[in-house]
Amino acid sequence: MGKIAFVFSGQGAQHVGMGQDFYENIPSVKNLYHACEAIRSGTIEQSFTGDGEALKQTQNTQPCLYLADLAPALALIENGVKPDGLAGFSLGEIPALALAKAYSLEDGFKIACVRGQAMANASESVNASMMAVVRIPSEQAEELAKPYDKIFPVNYNSPMQLVFSGDKEQLTAFSADVKQAKGRGLMLKVSGAFHSPYMTPAVEPFAKALEDFEIKLPEIPVYANFTAKPYENDTRKLMLEQVNHPVQWTRLIKNMAEDGFDTFIETGVGNTLQKLIMQILPEAKVYQVENMETLHKVLEIL
Repeated sequence: MGKIAFVFSGQGAQHVGMGQDFYENIPSVKNLYHACEAIRSGTIEQSFTGDGEALKQTQNTQPCLYLADLAPALALIENGVKPDGLAGFSLGEIPALALAKAYSLEDGFKIACVRGQAMANASESVNASMMAVVRIPSEQAEELAKPYDKIFPVNYNSPMQLVFSGDKEQLTAFSADVKQAKGRGLMLKVSGAFHSPYMTPAVEPFAKALEDFEIKLPEIPVYANFTAKPYENDTRKLMLEQVNHPVQWTRLIKNMAEDGFDTFIETGVGNTLQKLIMQILPEAKVYQVENMETLHKVLEIL
């Protein structure tokens, strides 16, 4: 076996109950949730027992998902599975850096809170969203989008999946063009045009908030969405660049493979990253852990 990577889920797959199985069965996870509940009251309710409406709001999604991402990672480590490297999709990069000790787990939660609020504020005054284009090559999707001045390619998910952020009206028109080209446009469950110039107003308040935290270089490699390479030098700078620039997921995963990673475990919610990695690296071993059942399945294999 080569190197093992943990990859952390991003926004879009969140749901009520995420992380609860680990909360109820792994003491360290329960302790982390309670420490973070003391920081931000209502987090446990939104995560486990709410009606789901609160989780649709970015300022709530990000801190709740941060904990749901870390829960299975902590459970894996306690059971002897340790990562040689980490990556996270969008918000998932925040728990990845926390697990790599760029900052404490509690500070990571605070950072997820301020990041989510800054991005939510940037979304309030614009009529924008995100759409995944599938079934056609990403290069073709980019060509189809060129006539639209308020649409931006932002998440390079796989060779056959590219996500665009932009104006909702233009996304609707763009979707018709995609359909005519035999592709399909899928609107995402998010409340803003993330990783695009629409998020630039979030960068300055996020930068100011990060000044209050001690942030170091990760102790194990964390591959950055912005560069598709491991974090080095200025951790804060890369954290900020990620907010309003594309997620280079396809290049990132290929770079990890070139660096010796052949086993990937998605920790968090759902199996979106597992599917994407299987498209990018068909030869890789890719697993997903989001509850105690899937944890035990992976432990039996590894």
